Amino acid sequence: METQFLNTFVIVVDQGSMAAAARVLNITPAAVAQQIRTLEREIGAPLIARVGRTVSVTEEGSRILQRARELLRHVADLRSVANDSAVSGELRLGACTTALIGLLPDTLARMVETFPLINVFIKPGYSAELCRDVEQGDLDAALVLQAPFSLPKTCEWQLLREEPLIVIAPESMAGRDPHELLSTQPLIRYDRNQWGGRQADEYLRAAGIVPRERFELNALNAIAVMVDRGLGVSLVPDWAPPWPEGLRLARIPVPNASVPRRLGIIWSRSSVRERLVSVFLQESRKAMQGAPARR
Repeated sequence: METQFLNTFVIVVDQGSMAAAARVLNITPAAVAQQIRTLEREIGAPLIARVGRTVSVTEEGSRILQRARELLRHVADLRSVANDSAVSGELRLGACTTALIGLLPDTLARMVETFPLINVFIKPGYSAELCRDVEQGDLDAALVLQAPFSLPKTCEWQLLREEPLIVIAPESMAGRDPHELLSTQPLIRYDRNQWGGRQADEYLRAAGIVPRERFELNALNAIAVMVDRGLGVSLVPDWAPPWPEGLRLARIPVPNASVPRRLGIIWSRSSVRERLVSVFLQESRKAMQGAPARR
């Protein structure tokens, strides 16, 4: 069986159409369709149902989809094993939202320049979800917030950055007491369902502040824009740049802040891509050392 045809099948499912898969693979839609037909003959069952210009996976296709993904990952690993003198293969990474647009692009830029044979799959998500994926072996490593619980012994975690709590307010409020702002101004709350949002909520409780809540969301860049538009103030971690451009904000440290939000890397000790994970750790540390000063 041609593994390239399995790869085509997976990409067609992920993209939702033959035409989109053809653009990803840089071949014609007719060639994509031919590969799928050949694979279906070899498997002995229909894998893709064609509905107009879109496609959907059949019941038979659904049953083999996950195994096809795993097989393709194992095939990619063979490159790394065979080329022992070179760092190569596929690395499966996760990244929480702030890391996805902040630290990760700089790290990947360093990696692909130094190790051009590396392929990287990236899954965005919440830290809790990504930690589970690493623990279960679905991801090799992830850039996540430090978990508020002990990690399993199969995983390790390394700190990259600490982010203390700050009040962000319109620039016209610079110099005002942060507790006074949190007590009197409408609060744009960082989502309490997320680890970072829980820290902000715990700080408010410890300080005895009962805010006038206006909005609650899990999107730090959006919170910054809303503050800039005069919709309120917010208590957030001082997250890594980039921040949205053109905002006129005051960033005010808070007194007696508790433990800062911690961003780092979790990885599986049992990953077959140990060399790739080591490279990712190394380049992430370098990216942090060369990161620009915060705004």
